[in-house]
Amino acid sequence: MTKKQEAEQSTPATDIKDEQASEVEGLSTESQVEIEVEGEVVEEAEVKVDSAPAESDLAAQLDEALKKADTNWDLAVRAKAELENLRKRHERDLSSAHKYALERFVNELLPVCDSLELGLKAAQGENADVAKLSEGTELTLNLFISVMEKFNVVMIDPAGEPFNPELHQAMAMQPAEDVDPNTVITVIQKGYSLNERLVRPAMVIVSQAVTTNVDEQA
Repeated sequence: MTKKQEAEQSTPATDIKDEQASEVEGLSTESQVEIEVEGEVVEEAEVKVDSAPAESDLAAQLDEALKKADTNWDLAVRAKAELENLRKRHERDLSSAHKYALERFVNELLPVCDSLELGLKAAQGENADVAKLSEGTELTLNLFISVMEKFNVVMIDPAGEPFNPELHQAMAMQPAEDVDPNTVITVIQKGYSLNERLVRPAMVIVSQAVTTNVDEQA
């Protein structure tokens, strides 16, 4: 018999049991540590999963975003339609303004036309009165001038005024002793302006200084 076998035989049975129990206890302790470590990892992973948004929340956010997108799209379509309608309305108004801009002016001219027709019929009669025809013509002319003034058409009649090249057109120069030089002494044709814008200049004759002959003075 060897010494080892003798030692085993000499060792009590209780000591062998205690040693085996301690080994098992140590093994169980190590396993417990590993489980706890694994439990910590699992618990941490579960916390991370819980912190992430749930699928239902993402679906709700997506639905809300789609609703907002649809609302904004409807607003954009309506705004575009309103702008298109406004543009068409503006075009119609502008076209009507171009076509019927003179409607009020024409309505004001109709009495002038009627007066001219009456004067023409009176002049063609057998017993035409020249004085009445002259009076009627003057009334018609005043009516016509009044109509033009309603639409800011101003007559330019510069007789006796200084010559203004912006409003007058000199047709001739004529010496004149009783007026200053460059004065309008005769209006050949009256001018007109519309809203302070020259439509037609007045054709005039302008005065100039009288020159004396040197031989006559000698």
